Amino acid sequence: MAKALSGATGARLIRLQCHEGIDLHHALYDWDYPRQLLHLRAGGSGGLYSEEFLLRRPLLDALQATEPVVLLIDEIDRADDEFEAFLLELLSDFQVSIPELGTVRAERPPLVVITSNRTRELHDALKRRCLYHWIDYPSPEREAEIVRVRLPGVPEAIAERVCGAVARLRGEELYKLPGVGETIAWAQALLALEEADLEETLGVVLKVKEDIDQVRESGVLQSA
Repeated sequence: MAKALSGATGARLIRLQCHEGIDLHHALYDWDYPRQLLHLRAGGSGGLYSEEFLLRRPLLDALQATEPVVLLIDEIDRADDEFEAFLLELLSDFQVSIPELGTVRAERPPLVVITSNRTRELHDALKRRCLYHWIDYPSPEREAEIVRVRLPGVPEAIAERVCGAVARLRGEELYKLPGVGETIAWAQALLALEEADLEETLGVVLKVKEDIDQVRESGVLQSA
């Protein structure tokens, strides 16, 4: 969605990939300590904590951008509660506080897209600052259209076969259901391997051994 917004509006896409332990130095800013040290050794004047030595991370880059920006904060549920709380000021007022420089406000607020895989519940205060949109799996027909766009020239038989098989897999009780990305990768694999069948290439679309074993035992793909 963020990439589509960026492409449709001509805005620059800035991505922040969240992970366990992410903090302000990864997400907002840091200082260029080697340059500060060289500045001191050279007897330079002026403050060490100035724009000259500031390293802009994705959030600060998005706030200070003068051109249109789409900011993607990806997989926010991987971050901890403290980082989630920090985002409240940014999402409410499009500003952040940097102790050494003061408050930085966005002259042109970015479009912000936040994604979550629901590995943990997000706080109500964060959700109140967002418009919620659930992206469900597409129908087999719609997914086949996506495959054709992403793989120009793909044979119709492969597109329909793969999308039909993925729809059957999503009807099973699997540990990890395949997404659209796996569907495209599966079609690519069948194109590259020509003679391979669906069960031989299950490792492209399913990434858990128990899921692969279950599908093979159930025979759900035998008529696909």
